[in-house]
Amino acid sequence: MPEEIRKAGGEIFAVTSEPQSLAGEAEESWGFGFPSIGDPHHEILRTCRQRGWIDLFVQSAELLKRSRSWAAHPNGYFQPGVLALTQEGRILYRWRSRPTRQNAGGAISRPLPDYVWTQIKSRLNGTVHDAPMDTTPNLDTKGSPWWLFVALLLAHGWFIRPKVFPLGRPEDPPSANPQQMFPRLAGFIALWVAAFALLPTLIASLGLVAWIALVWPGVAEIHREFQNEPEGEPGPT
Repeated sequence: MPEEIRKAGGEIFAVTSEPQSLAGEAEESWGFGFPSIGDPHHEILRTCRQRGWIDLFVQSAELLKRSRSWAAHPNGYFQPGVLALTQEGRILYRWRSRPTRQNAGGAISRPLPDYVWTQIKSRLNGTVHDAPMDTTPNLDTKGSPWWLFVALLLAHGWFIRPKVFPLGRPEDPPSANPQQMFPRLAGFIALWVAAFALLPTLIASLGLVAWIALVWPGVAEIHREFQNEPEGEPGPT
């Protein structure tokens, strides 16, 4: 797709809220075929906001800082967005992730690339009006239940404290992904079923209450750190 866009006279840029050193590392390691630009102080985002092109939700990076020592988001990290412009500044396409419980606070659900490129091409030689914000794109996933997202983070932390998934840098623990957590989650549920089947109900219930008290601070932090903005606009950054 980058080649199709270049043949049409365009270019793609990835903009990240991390510093340029990490943006360049991602560009080299992932080989996605277009430049990656670091915007840790949100200067590009601020320009887009001031010009009325697009505004993005911004999330605190405290959880990332603790779980990934190399993470660097001095002003927090902005949620995903897509913006397509002509050289004259006409908006061909724009979309932004609105963090909700359904999309795991913005962690999942992105517009399909083919869909976005089709939308852009349809406006290249069409209306001179700016494209409105796309609120009903074709997404790669429709989302998942919030409780399942939290349960998978708990499974990754061995049901002691929710733990975010590594990104695969050398400094990170061995790679893991949500799909690998399902057998662990199933085994944990089976243990509780066995406990209530084999132990006195009072003892099993007290054990369950004690476990909930143990994990609740971490679960509350996940609820606090991951945004849920079904309505409203992004705040200033």
